[in-house]
Amino acid sequence: MAVTEEKPTRQRLISGPGMLLVWLYGVMVVGAVSRSVVQISTEFDRAPLAYALSAAAGLVYGFITYSLVRGGETARKAALVCCGAELAGVLIVGTWTLAEPSAFPDATVWSDFGMGYVFIPVLLPLSAMYWLRKAARQGDAA
Repeated sequence: MAVTEEKPTRQRLISGPGMLLVWLYGVMVVGAVSRSVVQISTEFDRAPLAYALSAAAGLVYGFITYSLVRGGETARKAALVCCGAELAGVLIVGTWTLAEPSAFPDATVWSDFGMGYVFIPVLLPLSAMYWLRKAARQGDAA
C-alpha cells in the first residue's frame, strides 16, 4: 500500500478584502504602465526621471498583484517587502516633488504622494501591508 503525502495547501491571499487589493493593484498596473509606455515612447527627453519612475511603479504594482494572486507564504513575504519598497518610493518621491518641483517637469504616479491618483499610491501599500500581516496571523492560527 503506497503512502501518499499531502501537499500543504497554499494560503490564499485574495479572499475577502484581498480581492479588492488585487483589483486596485491591477488598475494601478494598467494606469502606471500604460502612462509610462506612452510617455517614454513619445516624450522621454522631456522628463526622463519622472517617466522612468512611473514605469518602475508599474513593475512594482505588477509584482505585488502577481504575488497576491499566487498566494502562499513566500509570495506573501515578497509582496510585503515590495509594499514596503512601494511605500518608501511614494514617500521619497512625494516629498521630493514638494521640496523641489523643478526636478519633475512632469508628474509621476507617486508625485505629491499620489495626488493625481486620488492618493491611492500612498494608501494602497498601507492597506496591503495590513492585510498581508493579518493573513500571516490567520495562517499561523490555522
